[in-house]
Amino acid sequence: MQHDTLIFKPSDEFRRQANLSGLENYQALWENADNNYLQYWSDLARELITWKKPFMQIFDDSNPPFYKWFADGTLNVSYNCLDRHLPDKGDKIALTFESDFGQVSQFTYAQLHNRVCRFANALRELGIQKGDRVIIYLPMIVEAIIAMQACARIGAIHSVVFGGFSAGALRDRIEDAQAKIVITANAGLRGGKIIPLKETVDEALELGCKSVENVIVYHRVNIDTPWKKGRDLWWNELSKHQPAFCEPEWMNAEDPLFILYTSGSTGKPKGVVHSTAGYLLGAMNSFYTVFDHKADDIYWCTADVGWITGHSYICYGPLANGASQIIYEGVPSYPDAGRIWRMIQRHKVSVFYTSPTLIRSLTRLGDHIPKKYDLSSLRLLGSVGEPINPAAWLWFYEIVGGGRCPIVDTWWQTETGSLMLSPVPGINAMKPGSCTLPLPGIMADVVDEQGNKCETEEAGALVIKRPFPSMLRNVWGDPERYKSNYFPQEYGGGKYYVAGDSAHRDKDGYFWILGRLDDVLNVSGHRLGTAEIESALVAHEQVVEAAVVGKPDEIKGEAVVAFVVLKGIRPDGEEAKQFAEELKLWVANEIGKIARPDDIRFAENLPKTRSGKIMRRLLRSIAKNEMITQDISTLENPQIIGQLQQQVI
Repeated sequence: MQHDTLIFKPSDEFRRQANLSGLENYQALWENADNNYLQYWSDLARELITWKKPFMQIFDDSNPPFYKWFADGTLNVSYNCLDRHLPDKGDKIALTFESDFGQVSQFTYAQLHNRVCRFANALRELGIQKGDRVIIYLPMIVEAIIAMQACARIGAIHSVVFGGFSAGALRDRIEDAQAKIVITANAGLRGGKIIPLKETVDEALELGCKSVENVIVYHRVNIDTPWKKGRDLWWNELSKHQPAFCEPEWMNAEDPLFILYTSGSTGKPKGVVHSTAGYLLGAMNSFYTVFDHKADDIYWCTADVGWITGHSYICYGPLANGASQIIYEGVPSYPDAGRIWRMIQRHKVSVFYTSPTLIRSLTRLGDHIPKKYDLSSLRLLGSVGEPINPAAWLWFYEIVGGGRCPIVDTWWQTETGSLMLSPVPGINAMKPGSCTLPLPGIMADVVDEQGNKCETEEAGALVIKRPFPSMLRNVWGDPERYKSNYFPQEYGGGKYYVAGDSAHRDKDGYFWILGRLDDVLNVSGHRLGTAEIESALVAHEQVVEAAVVGKPDEIKGEAVVAFVVLKGIRPDGEEAKQFAEELKLWVANEIGKIARPDDIRFAENLPKTRSGKIMRRLLRSIAKNEMITQDISTLENPQIIGQLQQQVI
């Protein structure tokens, strides 16, 4: 917070060319959004979206918190992303794909439309209809976007699962969604390594998943591919004889577009359900406004489509705006630490949107590496996934952006669907580490547990006080969880959307995100439920009990620390190190490498109150190597504190 007095204003040159500029215009827009809230969103929806049947009803709050927007209108998301651009932008490059090994291929809007239509027709031929669920488990290749757009085109509800998740995690998501089809690749390429995705799918289906009728496999790598005759089908064989046009399924505005699973504070992932029109509006509007989109921009978001950023700011928001963007299959450090900067130079990237984790990892390699490359094409930078620390912000601004590129430090969530808090780059001054202010139409605040507005610099819960179009509509199959998680009685009596993040506002009204309110970790910008990791640990035959907390990490934001009780004696020395490595590998196999603990400590027991409650606040202090200043008189077993403090593996 000591950096809240550092202020960086966009240059006069940037202000003059910005889509939104002029403080008076911005204030007028904000006042209009506040005073004429429904009309503000209605006007945007009519202006930005191409409707098959225009809506007459703007908002329905008859069954809170199950709100509806534009409910009597019909549209198709794929049509809005592709078909409507064909007359004027059919020959414009939509996607430039760079493979792990550096090969480049490009797809115009017309070519992408052709590929999407052929694959959509193939899905229809297999019997996939409106409302059916389809799991997409693909590497970061163009086919992932084609699969998503094809599902949207025929009204199937897609659920993209990150390609790093294990068979067990994949199975859980398939079974919860009761998916009919899984779309995957025989393998992926990442950092020069082959990732055998089809084998993971086969393993997941062997664990259950009776709803799955077919597995569609894209041939990405020349390897032997395990095959189940009658169930498994090659993507190219299905698509090559299909017609080049697929009539869109005209969807009701409130029909589900996709389910995206996100970690919660219980072990079971939540299937966040997003609507068709409201979600599209949020992604479109925020992309144009926050990224100051210009027709000649080359835009690059480094996210994977397995996360919400890849949905909103790769697959849907940019394409609906007719943007040209970069898709990259590999890792930022392969084959060397200059890969990212070489790609920006090669493709003349003008807008670069990435994570604080990536920025921090690149700062450690030295300033001399980005300085080798011509980064003069950049005009705007963005940060997503977690709060960016001021030191990383300043490095990004000065070394990468040359002190001339505004940074849009964005706060939003899987559940919000689109950006909520961010600088508008032609208007707002920036403070390193602050996501600045809510966008027009987003009524955010910081409140205490009674829902009262917090004073300046007072920490509280970040809430959004009015429903907004792009917000989630439900938790798949669990409406009670939707209500209790996002509209709890605390923090406003069920009237507010509660983000689950702690925040405060400074003297200028700027928001600063402080961390999570619940037991969800933010590791490299990805949300991981502590309960899910604990469940994976306890599934090991030698583990009796486990508690997981986070500690600050210079690169990843938060690191995973596990406190574990084993059957029998507590290991020590070399034995403890070896068993800790075994458990780390176990968690990586159960959930995915992203959840692998960084630190495991063993004890005879966990610090508990006499009622049996684990004192997690003590574990957090121990994980951070802090002095224990809290009252431990209520502990049943205070000697455990010393055990855990002494052991670092």
